[in-house]
Amino acid sequence: MLFQGWHHLRSSEGEINWSGRFVGNTDPIMEKFKASIAYDQRMWEADIKGSKAYVKALQKTGLVTQNEMEQILTGLDKFKIKPGDEDIHTANERRLKEFIGNPAGKFHTGRSRNDQVATDMRLWLRDAFTTLKELALQLISTMVERAAVEIEILCPGYTHMQRAQPIRWSHWILSHAASLSRDIKRLEDIRKCVNVMPLGSGAIAGNPFNIDRESLRQDQISINMVETKFLFWGSMCLTHLSKMAEDLILYGTNEFSFIILTDAYSTGSSLMPQKKNADSLELIRSKAGRVFGRCAGFLMTLKALPSTYNKELQEDKEAMLDTYDTVHTVLQVATGVISTLKVNQSAMEGALCPDMLATDLAYHLVRKGMPFREAHSCAGKAVYIAESKNIHLSKLTVEDLQIVSPLFDKDVSSVWDYTKSIEQYSTPGGTARNSVTAQIPHFRTWLQAQKQ
Repeated sequence: MLFQGWHHLRSSEGEINWSGRFVGNTDPIMEKFKASIAYDQRMWEADIKGSKAYVKALQKTGLVTQNEMEQILTGLDKFKIKPGDEDIHTANERRLKEFIGNPAGKFHTGRSRNDQVATDMRLWLRDAFTTLKELALQLISTMVERAAVEIEILCPGYTHMQRAQPIRWSHWILSHAASLSRDIKRLEDIRKCVNVMPLGSGAIAGNPFNIDRESLRQDQISINMVETKFLFWGSMCLTHLSKMAEDLILYGTNEFSFIILTDAYSTGSSLMPQKKNADSLELIRSKAGRVFGRCAGFLMTLKALPSTYNKELQEDKEAMLDTYDTVHTVLQVATGVISTLKVNQSAMEGALCPDMLATDLAYHLVRKGMPFREAHSCAGKAVYIAESKNIHLSKLTVEDLQIVSPLFDKDVSSVWDYTKSIEQYSTPGGTARNSVTAQIPHFRTWLQAQKQ
């Protein structure tokens, strides 16, 4: 009686393409629950592209006539979503039937929504990757050009959030550009998986109609979940951007005052008139969490699924689309921030202190023949003496230092020069001027090659 009482709630609008097995209508709440049209309609262009390719393959096998193929191809151009459409694939077939009648029932021959949606997602992702790559390249280019202009600016480098060694500001910028360049390489690796065409492979057993899959540009059957790879990629990319944002948030505080964000990427406080909040950077950090959540959520969906298709897998589209939208926006905001922020050079260089040259003090002894581990210990003892005297390391006298090691003499004064300290790191990847300068044309050449 309970189920009979529900029967009047079920929809009677339209015929669904899997209805032959079922004698009743679906509860409208269930229809809404299982529908994916709200988000997968964004893939309608890819769905039509794949459908046109498939119907041409059907014509080659004789399963549709030349005239039927032409009708189907023309009808597919008249796509329109209507209430009650479950997903983009059934919407296309329903609309096609409205225009050409019975021949529309042929164009799904031997094809499952499984291989259809896999094809749609790959076609859509291929275009999405191109867009994301262009935005990431624009961000890297902005960072590289900023590094070139501001190469003479020195600043503290930090480890464990403590002043570590002096570096060039450009060295910091290019470290984040390098991370993003690796993200682009990973995106290109995923593109290779995306370019494997699943169209015509059916639901599980294959296609029985001798479809020419080579004509569909099929290279191999892919068993990889490309959308999962994309969610991982989005998580990693935003990890890098979140780390950069965290640094800039700190550098923009009054305690640091290294940078100033423009008003275009800041907001004020509703209570405190003096506040200028780095909302753009804080939101970049939060969007990273959003994408991590999408990735982790979909992995939780996958973890207990049996082989082949299960309805839970439709959750991948919403996660994929949201990840794309999020990364798409974050890359643009990050580019805006990097291109417009102002650097307070005097504050950066004023934050340098002689204690950051303790490692250089150890290197000074190494150059006199002392093993590094012993030299490191001597420098540590010198730091202790300076702390005991409540003075900077550079204020220790030669006599103070000779208590630590007799190798110290008057030439130790050459250690207390920040530029000289930086210039000793001239190996590739170092912070010396020639090393940073060498990276800039390297990045420019790489960027140009990527754009081609």
